[in-house]
Amino acid sequence: MEARRVADVDLNRTPVTTAAAAQKVVKTISGDKAKTQTYCDIGKLGSQIEDAEQKKDMNKIDGLNKKMDEMATKLGPEYVALMTRLEDIDPNSKEALEIGSALETLDKSCAK
Repeated sequence: MEARRVADVDLNRTPVTTAAAAQKVVKTISGDKAKTQTYCDIGKLGSQIEDAEQKKDMNKIDGLNKKMDEMATKLGPEYVALMTRLEDIDPNSKEALEIGSALETLDKSCAK
């Protein structure tokens, strides 16, 4: 818990905008086929989690979340930090919309 608070403080002090960080993450992932596939697989897990939530299958949700977390680490610390930041902000904020917009680029590569 202490390490997370330190990371959050560092994120808040970083002069780089979240939009710039999101663009960097997108560039890093899109430039690597394996990372792109991992990102797409994480998206598929997200859909499975939504299905499990509708069925109120907590065991499946927990397992899928754990798998998603393990896969996220393969995308790098910048991706993990960006996703953590996204969880901590208002989903309707300008910052969240900028991150979402940047990630849409990666989402489009998954549709192929």
